[in-house]
Amino acid sequence: METIFYPPQDAWQELCRRNIPADDAGVVATVERVVADVARRGDAALREYIAMYDGVAGSSLTVSDTEWEEGLRTVDPQVARAIDAAADNIRKFHAVQRPEAEQVETMPGVVCRRIPVPIERVGLYVPGGRAPLLSTVLMLGVPAREAGCRRVIMCTPPRPDGSVDAGILYAARVAGVDVICKAGGAHAIAAMAYGTETLERVSKIFGPGNRYVTRAKQLVSAVTAIDMPAGPSEVMILADHTAIPSYVAADMLSQAEHGPDSQSMLVTTDAELAAAVEAEVERLAGTLGRRECIDSSLSHSRIIVVADRDEAVAIANLYAPEHLIVSMADAEALVPRILNAGSVFLGNFSPESAGDYASGTNHTLPTGGWAASMSGVSTESFMRMMTCQQLTRPGLVALSPVITALARAEGLEAHALAVNIRMQ
Repeated sequence: METIFYPPQDAWQELCRRNIPADDAGVVATVERVVADVARRGDAALREYIAMYDGVAGSSLTVSDTEWEEGLRTVDPQVARAIDAAADNIRKFHAVQRPEAEQVETMPGVVCRRIPVPIERVGLYVPGGRAPLLSTVLMLGVPAREAGCRRVIMCTPPRPDGSVDAGILYAARVAGVDVICKAGGAHAIAAMAYGTETLERVSKIFGPGNRYVTRAKQLVSAVTAIDMPAGPSEVMILADHTAIPSYVAADMLSQAEHGPDSQSMLVTTDAELAAAVEAEVERLAGTLGRRECIDSSLSHSRIIVVADRDEAVAIANLYAPEHLIVSMADAEALVPRILNAGSVFLGNFSPESAGDYASGTNHTLPTGGWAASMSGVSTESFMRMMTCQQLTRPGLVALSPVITALARAEGLEAHALAVNIRMQ
């Protein structure tokens, strides 16, 4: 992990560079082939790819009622209680996000409305490569139900014996998932996007994944909506003399264990803190598993020492992190100045882990700089806004000169006719 002291402003852009490997030709070709095949052959292709990539053959495509009940019966009680508590907080936060219908009379006799409508069928992708992501089930399923989606379909990779982790099944039941398909990777994304004999087609797909999943989501976005582009997870920490070195180091390591391409960035106004954090990272890393993954992530992570808070905030806005932790005096005062971040964590007792699991905010967030232009998943992500207008005859009479003038200026006589015929 490199430490950079007081870099000039013209070096900031390079320091904010991510280590995001470009998809190689093999990934692109594989995903295109798999997606096209599932779209064409449905269940038959899906079964073949589950055997090929998920390593399971002969299992049912979806979780049966019996399997589901067995999972609910065998789930660790402590895990179940944690899922219940996390779901409760996530539900509380997302319940208040439901938008209200809006109405305005733009002129006498002309009333316009905007009406929130739930997306009828949504697909959730829950990875399972390194570990069963119980929290992702909640982060996607709970807001889907709060939005009012009628059908919630989920895909997640099966275990080697063809089953699904009991914690995943319990979280899915708590979140209100209707159907679980035992498939991962690009073939799962294709199945949700195009539908198969067993799996119904969805209108929008949510959830993180590896390069194959991300590429598949981008490819199927021509026929179904997706939540956002996804890439390696990342954190930036702004810290001053009030930060606790071991806390900062633990936050950096919690990010690093996500994956070898993850990135942890510390921007601090205190050179002594920088040295202390670096030492703590090395000490604490020795107590953890996944050391190879952590070392790879830290190899392209950085500590940047800056002159003051203004420079720290400027670099944060340039980097546009997925997660931004502010461990500084009067952290709340900096919030109005933070323009680009997926989710912000204030103070020494607000670790990223809280948002990842149980504080209530959503952990499905824009990465790779997309936080400068996109929001994380919310209840509104599972809805669309439909407009509606109603004109009285006097309202149309008053508006008709405007409509007909613009229609004729564009050479669209039938548009003008549609108004004038009502004036007769």
